[in-house]
Amino acid sequence: MFAAFRFPACIAALFIAFLSLSSAQGPEVDDETILTPGAAKPSNESLLWGPYRPNLYFGVRPRIPKSLLSGLMWAKVDDFQSVQYNFRHTCEQGENMAGYGWEEYDVRDGGRQIIHDSDNKVDITTEFVKFPGGHHGGSWGVRVRGTPRDDAPAQLMSAVIFYTAMEGFGSLEVANEKDDLGIEGTVTLNGQSTELGDFKIDVTEGPSTNMHPPATHDSYAEKPLDRTMVSSFQVPEEAIWQTKPLLFTHMKEHVDSYIQKYGSDNPPPPWQVFTIGNEIRDGNLHIMQKVFMGAFEFDIIFSSGSAPETITSDDVTREIAAVTQSFSDRFSKVLAPQAPFTESKYLRFGKSMLSNLIGGIGYFHGDFVVDRSYAPEYEEENEGFWQETAEVRSRGNFAREGPSELFTSIPSRPFFPRGFLWDEGFHLLPVADWDIDLALDIVKSWFNTIDEDGWIPREQILGPEARSKVPQEFQVQYPHYANAPTLFLVLETLMDKMETLAGANGSPIEQVDPIRSTLLQDGSAISYLGELYPLLKRHYFWMRATQWGDIKTYDREAYSAKEAYRWRGRTPEHILPSGLDDYPRPQPPHPGELHTDLISWIGMMTRSMRRIAQTIGQEDDALQFKGYETAIIKNIDDLHWDEKEQTYCDATIDDYEESVHVCHKGYVSIFPFLTGLLPADSPRLKAVLDLISNPKELWTPYGLRSLSKKDEFYETGENYWRSPIWININYLAVKSLLDIAIQKGPHQEQARDIYTQLRKNLVDNVYNEWERTGFAWEQYNPNTGAGQRTQHFTGWTSLVVKLMTMPDLNSGKQDRSEL
Repeated sequence: MFAAFRFPACIAALFIAFLSLSSAQGPEVDDETILTPGAAKPSNESLLWGPYRPNLYFGVRPRIPKSLLSGLMWAKVDDFQSVQYNFRHTCEQGENMAGYGWEEYDVRDGGRQIIHDSDNKVDITTEFVKFPGGHHGGSWGVRVRGTPRDDAPAQLMSAVIFYTAMEGFGSLEVANEKDDLGIEGTVTLNGQSTELGDFKIDVTEGPSTNMHPPATHDSYAEKPLDRTMVSSFQVPEEAIWQTKPLLFTHMKEHVDSYIQKYGSDNPPPPWQVFTIGNEIRDGNLHIMQKVFMGAFEFDIIFSSGSAPETITSDDVTREIAAVTQSFSDRFSKVLAPQAPFTESKYLRFGKSMLSNLIGGIGYFHGDFVVDRSYAPEYEEENEGFWQETAEVRSRGNFAREGPSELFTSIPSRPFFPRGFLWDEGFHLLPVADWDIDLALDIVKSWFNTIDEDGWIPREQILGPEARSKVPQEFQVQYPHYANAPTLFLVLETLMDKMETLAGANGSPIEQVDPIRSTLLQDGSAISYLGELYPLLKRHYFWMRATQWGDIKTYDREAYSAKEAYRWRGRTPEHILPSGLDDYPRPQPPHPGELHTDLISWIGMMTRSMRRIAQTIGQEDDALQFKGYETAIIKNIDDLHWDEKEQTYCDATIDDYEESVHVCHKGYVSIFPFLTGLLPADSPRLKAVLDLISNPKELWTPYGLRSLSKKDEFYETGENYWRSPIWININYLAVKSLLDIAIQKGPHQEQARDIYTQLRKNLVDNVYNEWERTGFAWEQYNPNTGAGQRTQHFTGWTSLVVKLMTMPDLNSGKQDRSEL
């Protein structure tokens, strides 16, 4: 079998490759230790624990900084060559997965994830469940199962590694007696910390059906593979996240010993070679390895010492079944797809999309990089300002701040495993229908990151593990950069629910979930808004003060001399803070620019603030916001409507110091409509609906393209927001169409017609691509509908769940599918 294999040289080369690949995953570990202030326990214990390390295929931690964390790794080990590429840990886009994600998941109960690992020839299932009780967030368990894929070898050899570590103060130790041959049966760890109390972790042997590699080599006697290998380490807490390279370094030591002992004439098989040592000792990191032949199963059980009883595998089995039934029943009640999406395939699709959105929720903690130089160039008031700001940025006037913490969902586990401000508002819209308390908990977590001026970092890159996924030039956050205030969409959803529950006569009209909707009971929502209100006001007025646009200098005629807005952070190629990155804007950039999308966002934000002020009894503030809102709506028309082009446009200053429109028909052109600022009787609405429904402009059979097909910049440059279909903007369009379609008005029938077909086109295309590729995608090709860019983009693409629950108006008008 190994006659032609040069064992020593090949194995040494493989591990050199291992270590170089692992060290390339991130920057060097910080030398300084961060002192973390104490964190308040989450008010709802059911949210304490979860797979809150979404950058990993599976990793559990509590919402407590510097606490217990764990993770899972695996690889096919039946040859020497492929292991270096196939050791799974962090979610990566280039790992040739046939799809992975949560088929069902509720953050309070648990759920089931399946990872279809093509290269490792195995499907990994993780079934995570929670057990409430006690004073420290209860207990939890996870069942790990491996099923060989259809093309797997007859005797598939798999190495599976579970590790757990204590980052901060506390203890964690292996309770089993040390055995140089490995641990038979269950491996037990005992631990303690101030926040978690006493606890234990059991890693079970699994059922008797588990099979392990047979003894075919002398090395088996010193390390039998039907046992669990355990190695303990004392690691600087800031380096624990780098467990995978640490594992490879440790494993190489044992490979070297095999080389020295057996040489190239009698090498052990690869499943014996790629193993850790049996080295139980004191430490804060403990790694456990099992080696299986064929299918396998075992449990990892965390039992809180304050819980009424210790959890067993039988308990895990029962709870898995209960969670599955509970999730299915609740989904069918709360988020059942409406016609024409009543086939069972859409139900399965909807469950998966929601589960992966919620399964992408994570808890992040650490320092972040910020430039607080407040250089005058950052005001961007001079012509050529982008050159001035680039020069200031090159000076490196940034520093670490924090630590900060954030509880948030993420756009994509493999590519964007961190919080993004404008993404999060979209993420939370489906979540709010499923669990409004969870959504509002996350909103509050975001506003807790606000600084004294009112700035919220638009991209939350907290700690070295998060930074390892971000190029260095994009790690620095700037306190003059804003981002679309989409969290206010979630607060409007809350107020809509409050009004619905109150009913026409002030009495509740539906039963609310006692666990997931506590804020909608007993006036708690009003208290929540009252507590959040000072932070909302601070952020609102920061937006107005920092993103203002110039009306007076250029003698622009408008209803209000104050309501105009311009994104800061502009370059000739991008406005990254807008979220629409490379969407065409006036060229060259000018300090006199005014941006249609930004004034529309501020208008939505103002409407939300008015409603909140009214809800909590701040009548004087409500009148003030009403005045702002009226002025913004009027100025949108005065400053951005182009009569000739019959569309809304950005504005800039020409060579004659005159204000002129620069029109690039696309998403920016319809932002007043998208943000709900055009009433059903607006004289501009007909032109907007015509633009949306014109196949030579925005309409495609798969959704609305981001830029008109007629535009000179269509499909040019990076082509990021210059043609592709984005689900978040399409969702806003469908929602606004619905709002018009259910009101009597001159454009009701046209809106109903477009709404019906656009909703169907979007859902069908995202579903078809999910079925074809195994993934939801960041964006979709306007010519073919194919998913593209980032895969496993289960952030705002999960808005298809909301689209499916919208009503079927079924206007009976001509089907627009021929377009």
